[in-house]
Amino acid sequence: MRRIILASGSPRRKELLAQTGLEFEVIPGEVDEEAVVRSLLKIREISENNGASADYPAAVVKALSASKAEAVAAQIQEGIVIGSDTIVWDNEIMGKPVDRADAYRMLRQLQGSVHSVFTGVTVLVREKTETKKHTFFCETKVEVYPMTEEETERYLDTGEAMDKAGAYGIQGKFGLWVKGIEGDYNSVVGLPLSALWQVLKEYV
Repeated sequence: MRRIILASGSPRRKELLAQTGLEFEVIPGEVDEEAVVRSLLKIREISENNGASADYPAAVVKALSASKAEAVAAQIQEGIVIGSDTIVWDNEIMGKPVDRADAYRMLRQLQGSVHSVFTGVTVLVREKTETKKHTFFCETKVEVYPMTEEETERYLDTGEAMDKAGAYGIQGKFGLWVKGIEGDYNSVVGLPLSALWQVLKEYV
């Protein structure tokens, strides 16, 4: 059986991947995420100036997932490496908040409206003679009920917001304000498991 490595330290991704019943290791892929985003932003600006459309958030999560998978794959000779990255998109990238004020700003922007969550996944199958690469993304739309300022502050008091893209966890207490989703719930949590399995089942 091939060695399987999840290139992410996210406990939520670990829990989701465990649902496959596969045995795997966790080795977080260390990359300069800001450098990747800056590079893609420059490409986006060039594309838009030339009149071309660019699917920027999808490109970001695909590039970040690939970078994380490649960083770990470089450390092994054979095996399957799974990289993943998630962003909240509402006309801007919303990653993990830098502080409570940043989290508050994100939540106030998202409440009472619909936004998108993009998750990119890269599966690298490394063998002695070659490396196969599969990269894809999932977009899920999330509609959030209006939140009062008091409700926003109360949610921030739970501490859930600080380590999650967009300052919320759909699987946690924030679920009280999720009006509905269109797409893959697991992708919002951090890993589109069913789509990932369609790739993995060819190799495990």
